[in-house]
Amino acid sequence: MLSKHIIAVARGRGLLRPRHLQDASKLLLRARAAQFHSTRLLEAETVKVPQMAESISEGTLKTWQKKEGDSVEADEEVATIETDKIDVSVNAPMSGKIVKLLANEEDTVTVGQDLFVLEPGEAGDSTPAPPPPKEEQKPSETPEEPKTKDVSEPSDQQTEKKLPPPPQPSESEKKHEVPKTQTKDTTPKKEDKTAAPSAAAAKPPAGSRNETRVKMNRMRLRIAERLKQSQNAAASLTTFNEIDMSALVNMRKKYKDSILKEHDVKLGFMSFFAKASCLALKEIPVANASIEGEEIVYRDYVDLSVAVATPKGLVTPVVRNAESMGLIEIEKEIAALGKKARGGKLSLEDMAGGTFTISNGGVFGSLYGTPIINLPQAAVLGMHSIKDRPVVVDGQIVIRPIMIVALTYDHRLLDGREAVTFLVRLKEYLEDPAKMLLTV
Repeated sequence: MLSKHIIAVARGRGLLRPRHLQDASKLLLRARAAQFHSTRLLEAETVKVPQMAESISEGTLKTWQKKEGDSVEADEEVATIETDKIDVSVNAPMSGKIVKLLANEEDTVTVGQDLFVLEPGEAGDSTPAPPPPKEEQKPSETPEEPKTKDVSEPSDQQTEKKLPPPPQPSESEKKHEVPKTQTKDTTPKKEDKTAAPSAAAAKPPAGSRNETRVKMNRMRLRIAERLKQSQNAAASLTTFNEIDMSALVNMRKKYKDSILKEHDVKLGFMSFFAKASCLALKEIPVANASIEGEEIVYRDYVDLSVAVATPKGLVTPVVRNAESMGLIEIEKEIAALGKKARGGKLSLEDMAGGTFTISNGGVFGSLYGTPIINLPQAAVLGMHSIKDRPVVVDGQIVIRPIMIVALTYDHRLLDGREAVTFLVRLKEYLEDPAKMLLTV
């Protein structure tokens, strides 16, 4: 019956009663809602925070690469989640359009939490909604009165609007009036005392005194926690020695061009220090050990942690089984890990573990330093800058390139004898590189 009324009205031959009009509007609304749910909500997919690692359950939503209404390709990066170890990229599972973002930047998000809603479709199909029409400003019917009439009016009219002068005192009041000179003389000091502090307070301070507060990122918070934990747990002690770098400098100068041409890698000093450390650790195995409960864990392999400075903080990717590598292999692995670290592409596997650490502060010009142990490791070797110094060789004072090296060790595991012996062996290998080739 209702449909007949609607058809009749559409043809101009009928009249809808109020009740029929309400029923028709309800039917139309239901039809539109059903169409919306079938074409929008049923097709939309909610993308969740992905699994990051076994030890990571939450992170900080650092940036949105896309905004609501943007089109995305399959596997295109939509957001970046910052954890205390690595940055995790959240990619679109399929092509489509971002319908809604369910979290804001700097929010803490957990694994499995709803992150954004994606409507499947071909990328580029979405067209931005047209901006709402601008309302034309209608001229006001009544002009506003000027706020300051005194300025716009002539000066002669302004004087007429001034307040009337105060009444003149009578003759009897003038007799009892205190002379102005007496009033000034009675409180001169009081006025000077109160005026001086106000003048000093109004004087602006010289130079800028701005302060800026920036929230620490998760990696910096984790670094701070780990370093303080190391200071509190380990009985840290540092011993120093100096190395004559003449032989290494000459060897590197002689072979660096040919190695770069043949192996496409720059020959640095880090590979020599890594190889020499592996040989010294073989002789002093406790420097490659760690404490677990009431036990000491000794290892016959060396997973070498190499400290790399990144914009977000210091990271220590690991060169696995460095003891079985040659100089060029070590150099290639260090270069690859350093590139990944500076590009923010390190994975948790790249940084997990590590039995001994080398930190090269010399690249920043450091002359001396006491590195902090990377727990649960037992020691860390610190390299520094190379400086020409006068030294005595065969009774003669000569100028040689000298590097100061430092070994910070956990005195719970190592005694001074083992720590000093380690640096002495390191010094012997680096001052005579051929000895490294003769050691089995």
